Amino acid sequence: MGVAEIGSCQIVALQGAASSVIQEMLADFAMRLADAGLRVSGVIESSADNAKPCKAMMLRSLDDNRLFSISQDLGPGSLACNLDPEGLVLACAAVQQSIARGTDVVILSKFGKQEAAGGGLADAFGSAISAGLPVITAVSPAMMSEWQNYTGSLAECVAADVARHADWLTDWSRRVMTSRACA
Repeated sequence: MGVAEIGSCQIVALQGAASSVIQEMLADFAMRLADAGLRVSGVIESSADNAKPCKAMMLRSLDDNRLFSISQDLGPGSLACNLDPEGLVLACAAVQQSIARGTDVVILSKFGKQEAAGGGLADAFGSAISAGLPVITAVSPAMMSEWQNYTGSLAECVAADVARHADWLTDWSRRVMTSRACA
C-alpha cells in the first residue's frame, strides 16, 4: 500500500518483515519523530540478552528508556511460553500514564495474542485510540482477523518495505497531524 492510499488513518500496523527488523524500524521511527519535535510515547521490544533473545525479552519505554521485563525464567529445558504478563501490565500502565500526560504519537511494539485476548498492551492501544492519537505498531498476519475486529476502519497495514522509504514516515505523520488539527 502506497502513501497516497494510506491517507490519514489513525493506526498503521507494519507487516512483512521479521519481528526484530520491525522493532528496529519502530525505534528508528520514534527517533525520527522525536527529532521532528513530536512527543513520542510507547514501548518497543528490546532483547535483554542478544545470545538468547527468546528467553530474555524486554519492552523499552520510548519516554525514559525504562526497561520492563516481559519474560520469566522457567528453568532449563522448559519448552513453555516464558511470557510474563505482569511485565506487560507494568509497561501498559507506563504508556497509559504517558498518554495522560500528553503525547503526539504512540508507538507500540505489536498487537499479538495477549492484546487480542484483552491483555498485554490492549489498554494502551485503547487509551491512544480514545485520545485520537496516531499509533504505529506491528501485527502478524496470523492475528489479522483479531486485529481487524479490534481496530475496525481506524487502521491500515503497511508493508515494511514501503515503510522503509525515508519519506513514508514524514508523509504519514504530516497527514495524520494535519487531520488531527482539523478535527
